[in-house]
Amino acid sequence: MEIVTKIAPIALALIMLGLGLGLTGKDFLRVIQNPKDFFVGLICQLILLPVVAYILILIFNTSVELALGVMIIAAAPGGVTSNVLTKFAKGDVALSISLTAVISLVSIISVPFIIFTSAGLLGITNISSEITMTGIALKMALVVTIPVLIGMIIRKFAENFVSSNISLIEKITSGLFAIVFLSIFIEERENIFSYLAQAGTIILVLNVSMMILAYYIAKTFASGLEQRKCIALEVGLQNGTLAVFVATSIFDDVIYLVPTAAYALLMYITGFIFIYILRKQN
Repeated sequence: MEIVTKIAPIALALIMLGLGLGLTGKDFLRVIQNPKDFFVGLICQLILLPVVAYILILIFNTSVELALGVMIIAAAPGGVTSNVLTKFAKGDVALSISLTAVISLVSIISVPFIIFTSAGLLGITNISSEITMTGIALKMALVVTIPVLIGMIIRKFAENFVSSNISLIEKITSGLFAIVFLSIFIEERENIFSYLAQAGTIILVLNVSMMILAYYIAKTFASGLEQRKCIALEVGLQNGTLAVFVATSIFDDVIYLVPTAAYALLMYITGFIFIYILRKQN
C-alpha cells in the first residue's frame, strides 16, 4: 500500500485545487439565495447516507474492517464527478457545484467525526492513540480546504485563463482519480476480486438505495426535476480519493480501502444506468 499512501495526498490536493479553480463566490451565495434545495442535499449527504450505511452494515453483518471501510466512503463528500454527471443528466449543475464545494469544506469536521463515532460503535480499538480526530481534521485541511482556497484565489486573478481551460482541468482531475484507484488495483491485484466479492453487495445496495432515497426525498422537498437529479447523483457519487486518503492516514491494512475501491468501480455503472432511466422517463 506504499504507492497509494504516497500518491493519494498529492492526487487529492490537486483534485481539490481543480475544484477550487471551478468555483466563484456565486457558488456560495447561491446557498443563501436558494437554501431549501441546498439543505435537502446537505441532509441527504451528511446525515442520511452515513445512517443508511450503518443500518446496512448491521443487516449484512459485515466484518468490522469492511464495515469501517463502508463508513469511510459514506462519510466522504461528493466528488467533481458528480458535477460532470449532473451536467450529463441535465440536472441542476449550479446546485451540484455548491453542494460539492460546501460539503467538501465541511468534511474536515464531518468526516473525522463520522469515522471515529463509527469506530466506537463497531468496537474498533486498533486506532493508534497518536491518531486523533483533530489530527485527521488538520491533515484534511491541508489537502482539502487549502487547495480549494488556493484554486479560488488563482481563479480570481486569472479568470479568463481558468474559464477557457476548465474542460482540461476536469479531465486532469478525472485522470488523477483514475491513477489512485489503478494504483490500488495494481498493488492488490492478487486479492482484489476476493475483496470485491466481500464488499461488492453491501456497496451496491448502499449506492443504489441512496440514489433512489435521495431522489424521492428531493421529489418531496426540493424545487423540481433538475434538483432531484442533482441531489440523487451528489449522494450517489462520492469523493473516492478523499476516502482513500483518510483510510491510509488511519490504517495500514488495505482491507479498509476495499469498500472505497468497490464503490469507485460501481458508482459509474449505477450512475449512468440511473441517468439512462431518468432520461427514458422524461
